[in-house]
Amino acid sequence: MTKRILLAIAVAAAIGIFLLSDPGSRLGPACADGLLSLDCFAAQRDAVEAFRQAHPVALAAAFFAGYVAVTALSIPGAAAMTLVAGALFGLGAGTLLVSFASSIGATLAFLVARFLLRDVVQRRFGRRLAAVNRGVERDGAYYLFALRLVPVFPFFVINLAMALTPIRAGTFYLVSQIGMLPGTLVYVNAGTQLGQVSAAGDILSPSLIGAFVLLGLFPLLARKTLRLFERRKALRGHKRPRRFDRNLIVIGAGSAGLVAAYIAAAVKARVTLIERDRMGGDCLNTGCVPSKALLRTAKFLSHVRRHRDFGVRTAEAEFDFADVMARVRGAIDTIAPHDSIERYEGLGVECRTGHARVVDPWTVEVNGERLTARAIVLATGAEPLVPSIPGLADTDYLTSDNLWDLRELPERLVVLGGGPIGCEMAQAFANLGSRVVQVEMADRLMGAEDPDIAALVRERLAADGVEVRTGHEAVRVDPERRVLVCDRGGETVEIDFDRLLVAVGRAARLEGFGLEALGIDTDRAIGVDDFLQTSVPTIYACGDAIAPYQFTHTAAHEAWFAAVNGLFGSFKRFRVDYSVIPWATFTDPEVATVGLNETRARAEGIDYEVTRYDIADLDRAIAEDEARGVVKVLTVPGKDRILGATVVGTHAGETIAEFVLAMKHGLGLNKLLGTIHVYPTYAEAAKFAAGEWKRQHAPAWALRLLARFHAWRL
Repeated sequence: MTKRILLAIAVAAAIGIFLLSDPGSRLGPACADGLLSLDCFAAQRDAVEAFRQAHPVALAAAFFAGYVAVTALSIPGAAAMTLVAGALFGLGAGTLLVSFASSIGATLAFLVARFLLRDVVQRRFGRRLAAVNRGVERDGAYYLFALRLVPVFPFFVINLAMALTPIRAGTFYLVSQIGMLPGTLVYVNAGTQLGQVSAAGDILSPSLIGAFVLLGLFPLLARKTLRLFERRKALRGHKRPRRFDRNLIVIGAGSAGLVAAYIAAAVKARVTLIERDRMGGDCLNTGCVPSKALLRTAKFLSHVRRHRDFGVRTAEAEFDFADVMARVRGAIDTIAPHDSIERYEGLGVECRTGHARVVDPWTVEVNGERLTARAIVLATGAEPLVPSIPGLADTDYLTSDNLWDLRELPERLVVLGGGPIGCEMAQAFANLGSRVVQVEMADRLMGAEDPDIAALVRERLAADGVEVRTGHEAVRVDPERRVLVCDRGGETVEIDFDRLLVAVGRAARLEGFGLEALGIDTDRAIGVDDFLQTSVPTIYACGDAIAPYQFTHTAAHEAWFAAVNGLFGSFKRFRVDYSVIPWATFTDPEVATVGLNETRARAEGIDYEVTRYDIADLDRAIAEDEARGVVKVLTVPGKDRILGATVVGTHAGETIAEFVLAMKHGLGLNKLLGTIHVYPTYAEAAKFAAGEWKRQHAPAWALRLLARFHAWRL
């Protein structure tokens, strides 16, 4: 620690001495902006040139040492010194001096930053930086080369950032030496042209204009060159077809695949959509549609039981569970034509049924036939995650895939999992009449939401008859006795069941598509960049298979980027936008969130203010006896800019849309407050939350002045 402190003091002192001594001020007005400026060099050029002719080696040595010091201490001025090197020493000698001086100085800055900061940063943020560290250990030299080649970020920032990673110092120096060389050549060449300016007319000389044009174009040309290099490296060893059968192949006809194919057909591309199972994917057949149909029936039955809340003396409902599931099936069948082969073929999409396997970067095999395309989009979706619990495989457990095959209502249902699917299904089956026990390993339900929000949901689940057991870790299943054995803080707990529903999450569907053979990252999800491009540049991916947001609406959002980049990426690419992502859990009451909540804001170290509005005060909710829930809005401290919002209540999934729109287009709470809302509606909750924020931020001094003004007016 003492050595770090001493080194930090020494570095700060060196920087302070340079900045405070102000050596440029002693050389005249032209150097008032600093010694390391082009104006100062121009004013002193004759004197410097005379010294160079008399002492060429001494000047070169002094310049080299000064350049090393400037870059090592991260003092602004390296760019100007590079231009000066061209003017003084010419293209060859100037490039040689700057190339070695900049690399040595950068490495010294790297070593100082590593000694002072790396251990501290890794101790504090090690878990968050784990993925970055793994990436640097694997491809650190390549990342550094890309950053050095394309001078978008200041080099001193790169020196500092790389010092915090595991990259070796020798690798850092060597890659910096090579990576900075093209940029050094361009800058030194521009400097040689500056050295030839002796009159005003020289400024418009073709050589000088050309040097500065090259200087401006270098980052773009370097980026294009780097992308071409990356592409050739990724495609090495694969033979590109001389001609393609189609423009795009999409694998998977779920939400993401359908949208990707639709977009391609809309822009008149020849596109083939391949699905091995049912069109519409999980959302239509086993997810969103059937679950919401079941929830609607369950909510109706809950209202029957609550008949006295609505002023009805008696009410009862008789039903057969098989009829309920038939209604669920009917909802699927009604929506299915929207996602059918017939509809998509009518739109211009070629549809194939079968298992698709990617053979090479341009070829997909289906049913023994090989199809080629310029680009491929993977929309392979996800499937229920089944934990490796002893005895579970020998039990006829349910998942969100086969739940819809039930025709008899389980008398005793255990729901394993406290996330959105688990909570929705636990409440639904409790309202349908099952005795439901919900088991969650964590100490609360709905870990992605704030604790107070999760507590509201748990309270309502309990009111509907769900026995929630948090802090219970499932350790084994006894299939013969139909018992789930859990560990609760060292205590063994047995829970009886007739059926067991596993709802602990979903895992990306990755196997059987030939991705591993192509070297595509399939660690938990398909690895993609900001343009949804995999490590194979002709292959893109979207939807649940890539995470991080496994929602139908997000899959459709991603599909646009994957399809457009796959078709037009050679000319223009679009970076996927995750800035405003909403989601909802359709329990009763619903929970909808967009942007940050308190849990995420704290985890990311973001300052925020919270404004709450209790839906118990909302007239529409009171009129419908649904006066339970809350609106929570996170804003920038002291400002009305929305960082995120959570709505708990009836129709929260619709109410959140106003906050989504506001965040997407930069509208603050003042704008929401000034918008007329229909009365009485649930949407008014957004306006009243904005009004609560305004009340809390009303300037007290202004209100006091207004009180005096009105008193005077009396």
